[in-house]
Amino acid sequence: MQFVSTRVITQNVDRMAAFYELVTGVTASRPAPVFAELITPTATFAIGDVSTVPAFAPGAAEAAANRSAIFEFLVDDVDAEFDRLTDLGLETVTAPALMPWGNRVFFLRDPDGNLIGLFKPETADAVERFRERPHARAV
Repeated sequence: MQFVSTRVITQNVDRMAAFYELVTGVTASRPAPVFAELITPTATFAIGDVSTVPAFAPGAAEAAANRSAIFEFLVDDVDAEFDRLTDLGLETVTAPALMPWGNRVFFLRDPDGNLIGLFKPETADAVERFRERPHARAV
């Protein structure tokens, strides 16, 4: 089994797709007006309109209601990304900091309030742990 995708449900697919395009630099594909996906070498980040929820199960997901998941993106330079995104006017939740497990990260929220982390393994242990993952690129 391979974990390949995360989907977030929103009331405004265009706004969310534009936000994630800005953050990631990846252009979203739009196979339907109610759906967008940002395809990266390691996973897909999908964005679905609230109108798609009944296709899964009525009431199975709710837009802008997440307070338990963090969407994380690996970056080459945490500080450069922090500067780039704050210069573009995005509000961050935290400044870059070293986590106890060895990743340097900062957090911001997407338009629906979901927490987003941009990180890079920083300590020798974190770099080694990350290299052991089959999907990891060189850090």
